[in-house]
Amino acid sequence: MYRYDNYDQALVDERVAQFRDQVARWKAGELSDDELRPLRLQNGLYIQRHAPMFRIAVPYGMLASRQLRCLAELGRKYDRGYGHFTTRHNLQFNWPKLEDVPEMLAELAKVEMHAIQTSGNCIRNVTTDQFAGVAADEILDPRPLCEILRQWSTFHPEFAFLP
Repeated sequence: MYRYDNYDQALVDERVAQFRDQVARWKAGELSDDELRPLRLQNGLYIQRHAPMFRIAVPYGMLASRQLRCLAELGRKYDRGYGHFTTRHNLQFNWPKLEDVPEMLAELAKVEMHAIQTSGNCIRNVTTDQFAGVAADEILDPRPLCEILRQWSTFHPEFAFLP
């Protein structure tokens, strides 16, 4: 399982602070809904017909117990007590308030999780087989390659706004 280094943690913490500021500016009327749209999508937040939907990255579909506990707490505190896993190995909450998402991102950052590029027209996640790294007949553990692809494609301008 990939662990954040100091660079990763600083990047995620900075992104949380940026989005917290962007939401505050939106609430103050300094950003329009149209100006906020790409910013919230880049931070995992869709606005659907009935409520926001917040998608959280689960790299390679693997979670540590502390991460799963964090997700459960976020579900209890900011949603309806549950979330659901997607076919792209992400987790979605379907009822958070937009104003709560910066705090949710801050809680995720504490357990080395994020929602960067989980929504919109981008590469949303890089996944592996559920037995990656533990299968007895595995020729090559694909997780390091997946991490290289994730790092290369995240924030890459060619992959931020795919058609």
